[in-house]
Amino acid sequence: MRILKLLIIIIIMMLGAAFAVLNAEPVRFNYYFDSIELPLSLIITTALGVGVVLGIVSGFGLVVGLKRQNLSLKRRTRLVNEEIKNLRNLPLKEE
Repeated sequence: MRILKLLIIIIIMMLGAAFAVLNAEPVRFNYYFDSIELPLSLIITTALGVGVVLGIVSGFGLVVGLKRQNLSLKRRTRLVNEEIKNLRNLPLKEE
């Protein structure tokens, strides 16, 4: 399993290096105040990184809400199990 992970990492690094070499042409990047000349691969990789970070941040609220709901349900399950245990230990009334 370790060798497989290492192999996948090496393949991804080789693909990244090939991507950087094939897209090394400088392009003018215009932003609000100024412009700068950067390699195309750097601009694309930065845009991908910003997209990943924004995706993680947008999903963070959902994950926190689900964790809170999970804790609430676990607490309710524990209380119900305790109630069932207490009801089973009650003596039966015979009339």
